Amino acid sequence: MRIRFKPWARPELEASKFYIDNPEEQKGKWRELFKNNNLIHIELGCGKGGFISQLAVYNPDTNYIAIDLVDAMLGLAKRKIESEYKMANREIDNIYITRYDIERINNILSKEDGIERIYINFCNPWPRGKHRKKRLTHTRQLEKYKEFLKEGAKVYFKTDDDDLFKDSIHYFEESGFTIEKMTYDLENEVDFWDNIETEHEKMFKEQGIKIKALIANI
Repeated sequence: MRIRFKPWARPELEASKFYIDNPEEQKGKWRELFKNNNLIHIELGCGKGGFISQLAVYNPDTNYIAIDLVDAMLGLAKRKIESEYKMANREIDNIYITRYDIERINNILSKEDGIERIYINFCNPWPRGKHRKKRLTHTRQLEKYKEFLKEGAKVYFKTDDDDLFKDSIHYFEESGFTIEKMTYDLENEVDFWDNIETEHEKMFKEQGIKIKALIANI
């Protein structure tokens, strides 16, 4: 998603207590940062934060890390998180956001961090030839995730893109993941998971586009 530059984003992020500007220094130390032994879930490409803000505020006994590469997105995510926690009358104590290139994610996470779940929601489908290796579900990326995911960890994936979904099924299987559940129509699936709609998801549904989703474990 393209978004206009927001001059306020960087100053607000730098002043925020739940923004991490140096995530490489936290590799293997995220549990220490959260100051508890709760499970850690991450969202790759958190965008404006609509998904992760609701997920984190509803699940106080789980820790969350939200990653994106664009300051403007993270600035909006910061404000969304603050809004959700304020409405819930809760202190922001189980989520951190950080700016980082997901292609280099192994520089900020390790087995010691005990990452138990990854969420990937409506990532860039990169439909053209050589660019497909940039997909967050590409085999190359999945192999990187395996380096820090704990045994039995799961990846939750949603997309509107038919080709990306079809190819991703192959990527997961090729990387040794087991697909637990899969659907080509999430809206009409019963008991698939406790779904939180993203901004993209609502938009696609209004356009009559079915949402594809899967859960894979390693």
